[in-house]
Amino acid sequence: MSITVLIADDHAVVRDGLRLLLETQPDIRVVGEVADGREAVEAVLRLKPDVVLMDLAMPVLNGADATKLILEKRENTRIVMLSMHSTAEHVFRALQAGALGYLRKESAGSEVVDAVRTVHGGRRYLSQKITESVVDDYIRKRAVDSPLESLSQREREILQLLVEGRSGIEIARQLHVSPKTVDTYRSRMMQKLGIGDLPGLVKFALQHGLTTL
Repeated sequence: MSITVLIADDHAVVRDGLRLLLETQPDIRVVGEVADGREAVEAVLRLKPDVVLMDLAMPVLNGADATKLILEKRENTRIVMLSMHSTAEHVFRALQAGALGYLRKESAGSEVVDAVRTVHGGRRYLSQKITESVVDDYIRKRAVDSPLESLSQREREILQLLVEGRSGIEIARQLHVSPKTVDTYRSRMMQKLGIGDLPGLVKFALQHGLTTL
């Protein structure tokens, strides 16, 4: 039986390239494509893919938070995170969210195929430039230290939308809450992080892989 795959990336050229690559494999079938994290969550519930190739930095809802929501609802889904970055912070964020694989976007096609097959079998797969021991050490060291861990899921969603330039009213409409509720979350979040203005939030979001803008 084929391994079913969902591709989640906000760049059409990346989605097209991944689809063309995967469809050359007799044991892999692409069942869908989406362009943001919210769509990824909805598509997983609808299409029930075995594996998701997930861009870490996507609009509306980033790949790490989308992964958490997916695994809350379908814990057997395997996630391979795609990113332009290989810093420990980015890898840590992806694996802490529950991703089983992490690939640099510059990875060779054969590595992408290997990653899909490996995580489908329940094993971790990391790009060749990222050693597993380094990641394990980093996870042990940072599991309780990351400032992101102090934020709730909703606070992270609002943070991402804020740094993407959405107004309080737009965020309220998208998340189906009142503008006053958005303001409350924003104030609480800034207090937790010790950040007093929007530029500071943007810098924090970039440093911690919430967005690449």
